[in-house]
Parts: sequence; C-alpha cells; structure tokens
Amino acid sequence: MRATIWHNPMCGTSRKTLDILNESGADVTVIEYLSEPYTRERLEQILRDSGTTPREALRTTGTDAEERGLTEADDGTILEAMVSNPKYVNRPFVETEKGVRFCRPQDKVREIL
Repeated sequence: MRATIWHNPMCGTSRKTLDILNESGADVTVIEYLSEPYTRERLEQILRDSGTTPREALRTTGTDAEERGLTEADDGTILEAMVSNPKYVNRPFVETEKGVRFCRPQDKVREIL
C-alpha cells in the first residue's frame, strides 16, 4: 500500500503517525509541508477528501491565528492564510488509496490502512 503523509518532524502526533505507517509496511512518501507548502488546490482537495473544514484544520497553538482573527474568519480567508503560511495547517494529513484522514489522534490513520 502507498501512503502520503504531510508531516512536520517537530510534531509528536505527526511522528507517531509516521511510525504507524512505517510499521504497517506502507510505501510512505513524506512531504514536509513547511518546506514544501501546499498549493491552494491541493489543500482544498485534502480537506474535502478528509471531510475536514479549514477551521477544523487551523492550527492555533504556536501561531498568531487567533490574534489575526482567523478563528472567526470565513473558509476562503483561512485557506489563503494556510497557503501563504503553512504553519497555520494542523497536522498530519495522510492519504492512501482508501482515503484521506486528518490524523488527530494518530490512530485515525488506521482507518485507511
């Protein structure tokens, strides 16, 4: 099975999710999205396919998202902020041929393995 993870190596949940993927024997592609940012189209697709709204995927911890009013903003504004600064995207997202999941908690990845 092939899997793609949008990963931040500094994030414990992301590291644990990657461990689960590796232990499953999946052929894993790792995208460190802080250095390889999302395009708007790809991020919209990932969110849609995972059933996650931009607001649900908005990272507020360790960012100025609240101060910038992003927690109250519309989806388009949140998406623009996420594309321009990938630190606003919470993680990790994983895609396999069985679907896409926002893997918080990390065990959600098991649903698509």
